[in-house]
Amino acid sequence: MDHKRSAALFAEAKQYIPGGVNSPVRAFRAVGGQPVFIDHAQGAYLYDVDGNSYLDYVGSWGPMILGHAHPEVMEAIKEALGRGTSYGAPTELETRLAKKICDAFPSMDMVRMVSSGTEAVMSALRLARGFTGRNKIFKFIGCYHGHSDGLLIKAGSGAATMGVPDSPGVTPNAAKDTITLPYNDLNAVDQAFHEFGEDVAAVIVEPVAGNMGVIPPEPGYLEGLRVLCTQYGALLIFDEVITGFRLAYGGAQVIYKVRPDLTTLGKIIGGGLPVGAYGGRREIMSLVAPAGPVYQAGTLSGNPLAMTAGLATLEILDKRRGIYQDLELKTSCLADSMKTEAAAAGIPAYVTHVGSLFCTFFTPEKVTGWESAASSDTEVFGRFFRSMLRQGIYLAPSQFEAGFMSAAHGWEEVDRTIAAAKAAFSEIAGKQL
Repeated sequence: MDHKRSAALFAEAKQYIPGGVNSPVRAFRAVGGQPVFIDHAQGAYLYDVDGNSYLDYVGSWGPMILGHAHPEVMEAIKEALGRGTSYGAPTELETRLAKKICDAFPSMDMVRMVSSGTEAVMSALRLARGFTGRNKIFKFIGCYHGHSDGLLIKAGSGAATMGVPDSPGVTPNAAKDTITLPYNDLNAVDQAFHEFGEDVAAVIVEPVAGNMGVIPPEPGYLEGLRVLCTQYGALLIFDEVITGFRLAYGGAQVIYKVRPDLTTLGKIIGGGLPVGAYGGRREIMSLVAPAGPVYQAGTLSGNPLAMTAGLATLEILDKRRGIYQDLELKTSCLADSMKTEAAAAGIPAYVTHVGSLFCTFFTPEKVTGWESAASSDTEVFGRFFRSMLRQGIYLAPSQFEAGFMSAAHGWEEVDRTIAAAKAAFSEIAGKQL
């Protein structure tokens, strides 16, 4: 594939944008090479500025569950665009989308719209502290909840330690109230509650981890978190920015039958436009300004274009619930075939999938959390990624990101991906770069 124009655009972008990208993983540093610059997208495919096409498994990192430029969503956006792009005042659209979300999530009586997942999580944590009158937060190593200061935290020397900053610019004071724990280790949570329970405002978790690859919860893990939070008077927050409306109509909490106190959302509820939301029980959400004293505001919150795209997407998903079964079937087939082809080539691989999320870890070990995920061979993943890209398959450019199936992916696309993976594994086994 020729990427001359992408290379030129990347060189120019680096003169004006840090690293040449507006989000770090897009730079391809984890996989080698340079990013391709996209011109347009349609259905299951991306098209770059050099005229190359790619079967897309990134889907804008999750929102495009219906595929790119879905005609019903695009038509709704075009109609809304004719009425203006932003008002800074209430619209009926906001209430309609809020009702749609609350109807889908039994744990949510009320919801507040924001403009990103990071903003949703930041606001939910402030609300949890305001509601409980407590300071500390438990989060899990490898789970990503946006880039607010209090969550860019890595673990200290013990299983349950005070957090330390994971990025320059994050102060020790911002980190000190975040306790980091291993994902899928309920005993560690129990011990941490014994030590810090009197001052724990909330436990925040991705019910299915989607930011260290795809790692499902171990049996009883989410249920155990619910029990411990109730026992110690802390709020349980599900970060469903990735999983909300992705795994089911109602998110991971519907699948695992665990009801959190607060939920954060993003991605699909904006139909591909910037959006976020947080919601939960009425008694908690009633503390949010102007109804209560916990302040949060945003100029573009409830943007009419984002509300329109989100409503159109959710209405399609609501009417066509069979989409989820179809996505699960295709993703399961893809994941199982990837595992089979890797084994046939003698490549150690652990393949996971939940619903329409999937990931191939290049490790022979079962992956249950960050420690086992980090044992993956990222150099082999880089070779796999580059081989797939040359064959026109666009995967997330990092070992530790999810792959996303969309309703626009047909069986022909699944078969093509399996064939490409088989060729990539054979290439790797032959030590060909």
